[in-house]
Amino acid sequence: MDRKTLFFLGISILILAVMLYFIGIDEVVEALKLANINYIIIAILIQFAIFFLYTLRWKVLNDLADIKTSIGKTLPILLVGLAINNLTPSGRGGGEPVRAYILSKESGYPFEETFATVVADRALDTFPFVVLAAITIAAMAIYFNVDTWLLIVMVLAVIAIVAVLIVLIYMCINPGFGKRVEGWILSLVRRFYKKNSDDLEMKIHDAVFGFQETMRLLISNKKVLSYTIPLSFFVWIMEILRVYFVFLAFGAQVNLIVIGEVFIVACLVGMIPLLPGGLGAVDGMMILFYSAAGITTSVSAAATVIERLISFWMPTIMGLVILPHYGSSVLDKVTGSSSPDEIKESLEDDSKDDG
Repeated sequence: MDRKTLFFLGISILILAVMLYFIGIDEVVEALKLANINYIIIAILIQFAIFFLYTLRWKVLNDLADIKTSIGKTLPILLVGLAINNLTPSGRGGGEPVRAYILSKESGYPFEETFATVVADRALDTFPFVVLAAITIAAMAIYFNVDTWLLIVMVLAVIAIVAVLIVLIYMCINPGFGKRVEGWILSLVRRFYKKNSDDLEMKIHDAVFGFQETMRLLISNKKVLSYTIPLSFFVWIMEILRVYFVFLAFGAQVNLIVIGEVFIVACLVGMIPLLPGGLGAVDGMMILFYSAAGITTSVSAAATVIERLISFWMPTIMGLVILPHYGSSVLDKVTGSSSPDEIKESLEDDSKDDG
C-alpha cells in the first residue's frame, strides 16, 4: 500500500473509533462479552461457504472460456482480489485486474481473456445486487423515514452501476460500438505516447478484440444464465444470513428482511469510491439503520464490529498473507498503486511485456 491508501485507511479507522466513542465503548465491550460464540462460528462458516461459492462461479466462467483451472488454484487468487478491493478507495474494483493478472501469470492464458472472465464474474455478482437494491430503495422510501438526499444518492448509485453494465455488454455484442471504444482509447494513446505508438496500438487492438471475443462467448452461453445467475442470488442470500446470525449472537430478534435491506444499503455506500472498502461509512450506516429498526445502539455497534471483522478484515488479512506467494512483481505493482486504474494499467503493461 502506498501512503495515500494508508492515509485513507487511517481516516476510515478513525471515523469508526469516533463513532464507537460517542456510542460508548464500555457499552459496546459489554455487549461483545455477552455474544453467543456458537452463532458467531456459524457466521464465520457461512463466510467460508461464500468464498467457495465465489470461486465456483468464477471457475464455471473460466471453464466456459476454455481457461482450465481448479478451485484450489482460483480460491487464493480470489482472496487476494478481495483484499485489494477492500484496501483501494475504488468502489471495490481495484482487485479485479489483480485477479486477472495472477490467473494469467499462473495459468499461461492471455490477460485480456482472464480479465474478461473476471469482468463477467463481477457483472454476475452485480446483477442480483441491482435487483435487491431497487427493491430495498423502494421499501425504505415507504417504510423508513429516510432523507430525500440519501434516497437520491442511492438511486444514482444504482443507475451508475446499471449504466456501466450496459456499456460493457453493448460493447461486446455490438462490434461497431467496440470499435468506437477502441478508437477512443487509441486517440488517447496517440496524444500521450508519441514513440513506438504503432506497437502499442496493435497490443491495444489485440487486447480489446480478445476481451470482446471472450465476453461474447460468455454472454451467449445459456449456462451462464441458467447456472451462474441463480448461484449469484444464492450468494447474496448467504451474505444476508451471515449478518442475521451475527445479530442472533447478541440475542437481537431482527426481521430477516430488515437485515437484508440495511445490508444492501450499506453495500451501496461501500461502492462509493471514497474510503477503502467503505470502512467507516459502511459501519456508520449499519449502526444507524439497525438502531432505527429498534435494536439498541450498543448491540448494533457490537454486531457491526463482529460482522465487519468477518466480512471485511478476515478476507483482507487472508488475501494479504497469500499475496507474497505470487511473487515480488505482483506485490510491487499492487503496493505501488492506490487506484484501480493505476493497478490495471501497471499490470497490463507487465503482462504485455511478458507476452
